[in-house]
Amino acid sequence: MASPHDASQIRVAIIDDDTGLVKVLDRRFAALRWDHEVLSYAAGPEQLAALRLHALVLNPALTGLEYVERVALALPGLALLVCSGPAPVAERVRGLRAGADDWVTKPCHPEELAARIQAVLRRRRKGELPVDDEPVIAGEIAIRPDRFDAYAGAEPAGLSRREYELLSQLASAGGRVLEREEIYQRVWGYTMARGDRSVDVFVRKLRQKLERVSPGWRYVHTHFGVGYRFAAERATGAGAVGLEAPRPGANPPVDVARTSQHLVPLR
Repeated sequence: MASPHDASQIRVAIIDDDTGLVKVLDRRFAALRWDHEVLSYAAGPEQLAALRLHALVLNPALTGLEYVERVALALPGLALLVCSGPAPVAERVRGLRAGADDWVTKPCHPEELAARIQAVLRRRRKGELPVDDEPVIAGEIAIRPDRFDAYAGAEPAGLSRREYELLSQLASAGGRVLEREEIYQRVWGYTMARGDRSVDVFVRKLRQKLERVSPGWRYVHTHFGVGYRFAAERATGAGAVGLEAPRPGANPPVDVARTSQHLVPLR
């Protein structure tokens, strides 16, 4: 998932040496049952990734604004909130343009800062799984939210929950290429550590299961050095879904290339 399923799953790190603020935030985050850690230095992206954070609150007086840009580029799935003393408009604009999701000026109430963190995480839920239980079809497969599986006719692909979430995220992107880091944030719920190959491993498993039940089609396509894209295409490489008759018992193909979305609700 792109964000935690409930508030108690949020993991936050604070980079600040303001003992008064850190103390009140520690109490507030503990009351919310958030996992949180206080750092007194500008931790590198690899260390932040290892913490599996959802959000980072930082004081630029301690880290510098260049740090915001460095972390935003290295960990695009991490919510970044700057919390500082009064600063000129130009400095705040620079921080937001560097990659900060929000800028909060001290003194600030811990309840407001917690609410701002939650607001940023809500905005990042654009890839969350749909609540609609209507099956959607592409090529020969029907993606069934009520079964957390994909079917070719009556035959299930036998997807695990993680594989289903991966398929749903890719298919709901409307044909857009999703970067590995974005997929990881959406499906696993935290930022990806450098060298982690979980996305590639699960894509391979997903492909194998889809091709087993629908061997004449290809659904997940690799964009080398970037990520993956979902589109129902014939295995012969003839292009996007056409009007070829489906095999007996299979769902009829849908021309997803000519629809506004790659996932079409089955009414």
